[in-house]
Amino acid sequence: MIKQIDIAGIHYEVTEKMKKYVESKVARLDRYMPRKVRKNVRVEIKLTETLGNKNDKYQAEVVLHMPSGGQMTAVEATLNMYAAVDIVEAKLKNQLRKHKEKHLSHRRVDRKGILQRVRALTERDWWGRQN
Repeated sequence: MIKQIDIAGIHYEVTEKMKKYVESKVARLDRYMPRKVRKNVRVEIKLTETLGNKNDKYQAEVVLHMPSGGQMTAVEATLNMYAAVDIVEAKLKNQLRKHKEKHLSHRRVDRKGILQRVRALTERDWWGRQN
């Protein structure tokens, strides 16, 4: 579970409903992190409202600070703050999935599954001779 989540609103008032929504979305990201890293990750979230003539844009920026010194960032601007948070979550999910696959040890690649072992046993008799 991610313990440190900092939410800041820039020209935007962060309500309790929005805060709970953002925290629930960010909390889901720990599924894609290595178990050793989950407790030490720090998350900074900036929710910004840009006022224009006719276009009100909402921007969500999430920065994950990993304990190894690296960080992952995702930024999205849309017409709805909830949509921006959803898109940022999807972007970070993809980044974390790629990072985990890249750094995951592949020790189990050469192991045979149970079906392959049973097939190998039925093809040979007790002394290792072909049937």
